[in-house]
Amino acid sequence: MKGFLLAAGNGTRLRPLTNSIPKCLVPIDGIPLLGVWLQWCARYGVDRVLVNTHSHGDRVREFLASYVGPVQVTMTTEPELLGSGGTLHVNRSFVAGEQEFAVLYADVLTNCRFDRMVDFHRLRRAPVTVGTYRVANPTQCGIIATDEMGRIVEFTEKPEFPRSDTAFSGVLVAGPRLLDRIPAKTPADIGFDVLPSLVGEMFAFPIADYVLDIGTIEKYNQAQREWPSLVY
Repeated sequence: MKGFLLAAGNGTRLRPLTNSIPKCLVPIDGIPLLGVWLQWCARYGVDRVLVNTHSHGDRVREFLASYVGPVQVTMTTEPELLGSGGTLHVNRSFVAGEQEFAVLYADVLTNCRFDRMVDFHRLRRAPVTVGTYRVANPTQCGIIATDEMGRIVEFTEKPEFPRSDTAFSGVLVAGPRLLDRIPAKTPADIGFDVLPSLVGEMFAFPIADYVLDIGTIEKYNQAQREWPSLVY
């Protein structure tokens, strides 16, 4: 399976860690976060990935040049940020002809069982399956409401009055219909601009494993405490 590994964020809330490296290279238990993702991809059959970069792209290039592993990596640099949706739109040819592909946010740390998520996706024949998890800060996330079958009936990015604490994890499986819904604007964001247009067509896959958005120094320190003890 191919996948987009979205890694172009500036990481301003992770400063000073990101003063000289991008947030996708902050070390987690001694391994750059991007390296953790490539291990995960290898484990679950995501064998070709496109990694986008922006801030400190030269450091990502250096890391990928030294990478030895089974995942084939294509790197693209964005002089101006395209947004998560814009990256998929501009690089749509990367997954041309694919019935399904992964979209992965590289600033998330997870050991989730992607094989189970893919099985769930294929069984429902959905255009998009969104990995979800429970959060303590729903006003800062993409929040999801589902019906009794797990079909997503509402998706709101960073709602002022959240209907639930179930959030988009930064891991999803999609087909071409996701790409068709990306608006022709820059930047275009998956959470704000794309997923709301697929309400009623998507399904939510509850992730029972570890998921943590490494967006702040506090979350980064939490990851350093918790990750080493996890089975991966």
